[in-house]
Amino acid sequence: MRTVERLVVIVLFEGVDLLDVTGPPEVFALVRRETDDATGYRVLLAAETLDPVTTSTGVRIMPDITFSDAVTQTIDTVLVPGSVTIDRNRRIRAVVDRDVVAQVKALAARSRRITSVCVGAHLLAAAGLLDGKRATTHWSTAPQLAADHPAVRVDPDPIFIREGNVWTGAGISACLDLALALVSEDFGESTALRVARQMVMYLKRPSGQSQFSVPLEPVSTTRRIEEIRHYINENLRQPISVADLAEAAHLGERQLSRVFRAELGMTPAAYLESARVELARHQLESTDDTLDRIASACGFGTIDTLIRAFRRTLNTSPTEYRRRFQTVAHL
Repeated sequence: MRTVERLVVIVLFEGVDLLDVTGPPEVFALVRRETDDATGYRVLLAAETLDPVTTSTGVRIMPDITFSDAVTQTIDTVLVPGSVTIDRNRRIRAVVDRDVVAQVKALAARSRRITSVCVGAHLLAAAGLLDGKRATTHWSTAPQLAADHPAVRVDPDPIFIREGNVWTGAGISACLDLALALVSEDFGESTALRVARQMVMYLKRPSGQSQFSVPLEPVSTTRRIEEIRHYINENLRQPISVADLAEAAHLGERQLSRVFRAELGMTPAAYLESARVELARHQLESTDDTLDRIASACGFGTIDTLIRAFRRTLNTSPTEYRRRFQTVAHL
C-alpha cells in the first residue's frame, strides 16, 4: 500500500542560513530510495518571488514557488529556517523580518505540521505560533528568544522539541536529527534508521539530547567573580569545596552564593561542576585516557561522580560523548 506524498514547503528569504534549507531535504530525499511502499516527500522552496535568493554563504537558491501560490497547496509540513547577524559587540542576533513572519503565519494555517530549524524559532515565535509552548533554538540566541517572547517557554538545551504539531530544532546540524524524527513519525522507526545509516549519522539522537553547550558563557560584571572563576579554572584538578571558594573570595558561603546567582545565574557548586564537565569534555575528545584517569584529572574523584555530572549537565554519558565526538587518531 502506497502512502500519500507529503508536501514540505521550506521558507526562503534573503540571508537565510544555507544548511537550514538544504539539510532536511537530504534526509527527505532518502526516504523514497530506502522504501518500497512509501511515496515519500515532495519539497518545494517558497519565496516572495521566483527570483534567486542569496543565502548567508553567498550561494544563491532558486525558489520553486511563490508564497502566494504555496498557500493554495495542501501542505503537510512547513519548515522555517533562520538567519542571524553579528552586532558590534560580536553577539549573535536572530533576524526577524515582519514580512517573512506574516508569510510563515499564513503558511502555518494551511499546514498539518510546523517546524523550525535553528534560529527559525524566532520567526515562529513572532508569528504567535509558540505562545504557551516549550520551544528550543540555537543556544546562542535562546536568551534573545526568551526576552523577546516571554509567552514562550524557552529551553536551550534539547536538540529539538515537539509540542503538538509544532516542532523546533536547535543548532544547524540538529536540523538533520529533527528531519529524521519527522521521518520516524511519518514512515516509522525502521525507515528513519535506514535513512540515518545511509547518511552515516548517529542512528537517531533523542529529542532530549543536549546541545552540549556547557553554561560557562555568562560574563560577570565584578572583578571579584572574575577572579574566583580564574581560581576555579586554575584548581579544577584539586578537590574544591564551596567553603574553599568562599575563603578564596574573602566572602561568607551564603554571600558567595548570592553573588554567583546574581552575576552568573547559578550556584558556585553548579558552576564548579560545569567547569569540570567542560574540562572532561576536552579530555574525552582529544585523548584515550581512561574514565578513571579523566575523573581524577578533572577533580571528580570517581567515575560515578563523573557520570552523574555528565547526565545532569549534558544529558548523556561520558562513554557516549566520547564515541560521538572523539577526534584523537587511533593507531
